[in-house]
Amino acid sequence: MYICSISSIWLSWPHKEASWPGKIDTIYAPYSQFIKYLAQSEKVRINVADEAMKAFATGHLEAAGVNMAQVEFFFHPTNDAWCRDHGPAFLLHRTERKKAVVDWGYNAWGGKYPPYDLDDVIPTLIGRHYGYEVFHPGIVMEGGSVEFNGAGTIITSTACLLNENRNPHLNQAQIEQFLCDFYGQEQVLWVDEGIVGDDTDGHIDDTVRFVNEDTVITVVEENPHDDNHHLLAHNLQQLKQMRLLNGKQLNIIELPMPDEVFWEDQRLPASYANYYISNKYVIVPTFRCRKDDLAMQIIQQAHPEREVVGIDSTDIIWGLGSFHCLSQQEPALP
Repeated sequence: MYICSISSIWLSWPHKEASWPGKIDTIYAPYSQFIKYLAQSEKVRINVADEAMKAFATGHLEAAGVNMAQVEFFFHPTNDAWCRDHGPAFLLHRTERKKAVVDWGYNAWGGKYPPYDLDDVIPTLIGRHYGYEVFHPGIVMEGGSVEFNGAGTIITSTACLLNENRNPHLNQAQIEQFLCDFYGQEQVLWVDEGIVGDDTDGHIDDTVRFVNEDTVITVVEENPHDDNHHLLAHNLQQLKQMRLLNGKQLNIIELPMPDEVFWEDQRLPASYANYYISNKYVIVPTFRCRKDDLAMQIIQQAHPEREVVGIDSTDIIWGLGSFHCLSQQEPALP
């Protein structure tokens, strides 16, 4: 996502074994490595349930060499770790130099993984802690379902936001109006498809990411026998037809998909597009795949102002998400 300077990154410490069945102990090393990179250029703010979870997290972070002076813990119990979707959406009021929070409704991707009551209140808890104004649109929306170009445009997917398990009482035009009203944007662009194995019903952060005001990275699958091939080719054709507010076409950078990643016969939603952009780094999930280096080279060329680093996400993706899904950035005031 095209972003301004970041003051902090919000995370919810992973603790739900059902999200990584038989594998949760293996994710803490790459997760802590992720935090080590984050802490080099922004505050890292982590939601934990209690002192015991804080101590457990601290042990892993210290073992990874994280600069703990950059880490803050908040006693905000959560149901799961996917802070991109249950965390706060931050707004900046540039002239008055203040922040606000949007607390969208959260239903664990269409009620798939109850309970989710603790996750649903996280944005309001954070907003209250800092005295930010908190807005409640009253509809379901997840951070991973939207991308912004920083110049008035949002891109999202019909597979997710028009799914009946989110807001069945709203049509496309009504959803666009909510997005524009509460994000302060002017235009919503839509692709249709998500990737195979994505339990979010097609989050955009696995398929299309803004690089700048008029450039996107989009994943493609060259293998015609792969189930993602036609889905992603369809998205690519849609992107080529889009026009921005100024009438420009999008500049499109094609990013390969990794080879298939399976765990216990389940195809996982592995995608290089689920990277996180910090102030200093672009942190890319890798999958022990021959395409890892090529993907990082393409992302590096798109983001020459930052250093691209890869972190093995083969175990993390068993939870059906990666670094962008796990994190929610808080922008710095201009």
